[in-house]
Amino acid sequence: MQRYYYKNSISNFLRQSSDEINGVIHRNYLFQLQQDQSKSWFEQIEILKKILIGFEGLIIFEFSIPRMGSRVDVILIIKNVVFVLEFKVGENKFHNSDIEQVWDYALDLKNFHETSQNHFIAPILIATDAKQTDNTISITKHEDKVIIPVKSNSANLLMIITQILEFADGNFIDFNSWSDGKYSPTPSIIEAAMSLYNSHSVIEITRSDATAINLASTSNSISDIIEFSKNNSIKSICFVTGVPGAGKTLVGLDVATKHMDKEERTTSVYLSGNGPLVAILREALTRDKVKREKAKGNKLRKGEVFSEVKLIIQNVHNFRDECIKDELNPPFDHVAIFDEAQRAWTKDKTTDFMKRRKGIPNFNISEPEFLISCLDRHNDWAVIVCLVGGGQEIHTGEAGISEWIKSLNHSFKNWHIYVSDKLTDSEYAAGEALKLLQEHKNVEYKNDLHLAVSLRSFRAENQSLLVKNLLDLNIIEARINYKLLKDKYPIVITRDLQKAKKWLKEKARGSERYGMVVSSQAERLKPHAIDVKSPMDPIHWFLDGKDDVRSSFYLEDVATEFHIQGLELDWACVTWDGDFRYSENGWKNFSFKGSKWQNINKDERKLYLKNAYRVLLTRARQGMVIVVPNGDKEDPTRNPEYYDSTYNYLASIGFKVI
Repeated sequence: MQRYYYKNSISNFLRQSSDEINGVIHRNYLFQLQQDQSKSWFEQIEILKKILIGFEGLIIFEFSIPRMGSRVDVILIIKNVVFVLEFKVGENKFHNSDIEQVWDYALDLKNFHETSQNHFIAPILIATDAKQTDNTISITKHEDKVIIPVKSNSANLLMIITQILEFADGNFIDFNSWSDGKYSPTPSIIEAAMSLYNSHSVIEITRSDATAINLASTSNSISDIIEFSKNNSIKSICFVTGVPGAGKTLVGLDVATKHMDKEERTTSVYLSGNGPLVAILREALTRDKVKREKAKGNKLRKGEVFSEVKLIIQNVHNFRDECIKDELNPPFDHVAIFDEAQRAWTKDKTTDFMKRRKGIPNFNISEPEFLISCLDRHNDWAVIVCLVGGGQEIHTGEAGISEWIKSLNHSFKNWHIYVSDKLTDSEYAAGEALKLLQEHKNVEYKNDLHLAVSLRSFRAENQSLLVKNLLDLNIIEARINYKLLKDKYPIVITRDLQKAKKWLKEKARGSERYGMVVSSQAERLKPHAIDVKSPMDPIHWFLDGKDDVRSSFYLEDVATEFHIQGLELDWACVTWDGDFRYSENGWKNFSFKGSKWQNINKDERKLYLKNAYRVLLTRARQGMVIVVPNGDKEDPTRNPEYYDSTYNYLASIGFKVI
């Protein structure tokens, strides 16, 4: 697939007429063309024709960045520099959002574009009508050779390009092969959802290198199962497993957006019991579509778009309640994707909830069994896709994967079951129920249904293994894991929350998102202005910008494991309280009741707390700071002994102290 609208050597670009170049760009533009856009391209061409005389290299217009769902105005490859140019034609001011935009483009190329990763990258924001600037510029580069964006007007652009070329180091770039470099992005789940909803394929927006099992293979395998089930009028269930951040939700969204054909009767729905995730994805898709349509000159009402999005992404409990209201008819969709299927409720919790909250006294089956029964109402075919996270049960009453398997063996023996052999791993809590699959007549094992590599931490795929060994107190293995990733994925620890906040702000560039996350049991962080009981809105926290006090950027509101599970930040501050304390005999678990800490004795609740910290420690894509407060000798609820052992344990792994 062509990733640009125009590409040529600079010498050929200078020889072509502006009208001819503009015509090539127009032919490759797939949308209804606005007059302002056409004028903008023409002016960009004219400006570049004046300043590029005498240069050799490559010029590209509208280079696609699928992860971000947008395009770079112009890429220039000259000598040893990749110039990323963002034009604001007719603009006389430099807006922070535009600076972030061009910085994000440069970072995307550095992180994910193979032939850019070792080279000097120079983002330049050009407000064509801005006032004349000084004849010298300040060039500051990061250790990865990405410079802080430079602001220019049309008159200063030649001078700026010349100065950057004098400043830059490194080998000259082979511009003939640059644009053919492999692009291997790892989008956040929000970025991915927006790209998929706008008809990008999972192949375009995810990496496909040898170290990662291609998400497209998993998605295609599920599509094959859907097609087979439809053509043969059978009912099937797939279990997709994977390490934290491996892309299970991404696979689910890809399947949901690919199967939206009402006439072909292959409509699908993505379902999650994770309320914050559902709310954030819906809002993000709605905002994005309204913004895109506005850019094309189309006006859409937000409510209209939101109604459309709701058909594809739903809360599993709303889906369940609708099926209860209509006991006989099947749901409209033939394909249901259940994200975080391990969080479905046990029989006891479901029965209790239905009796207390819904007034249904005789409901006596588990949530998995009822959900399967809803799809089983179809007379012809149906497919359920269960996305299963390992070691992520964090709510009381979550059944784990065993309840799904028990339900299939007990009540749905004619269903076809597709699983990965990794479902036997202890983290998936499948237990003895897996052995019962041997008695089921329709079981098929598919390796493609397991995602073994974390894509969240694109800088370090072993990060989730480090967290596992850290929590399992395998300190020798944890030290080995950290040595392998510390150069790519910084993890630092501190006793000082203010130092942690400063570290986050210094590390984040462009629109990279950072925020504070804490355990929902961390009730004695109040002296640090962290109140887990204070209400926060996940939509504002995750989606709003640096100018909104409700956003994660302000580092005031904090997210707990319940807000952030299934989502991610670029940089995270994990603040550790006395609820989960290291000891040589294992972790000690506490909850704060009244005015003191109380021991957690139930194994189930201990597991939930351990998993809460697993969630918190696997949210950051690029790096994290862990804060373990000093405590206070004057405060019996914050005795330094509650914190020191944990801090010393983390320091012994080798994390850098700040």
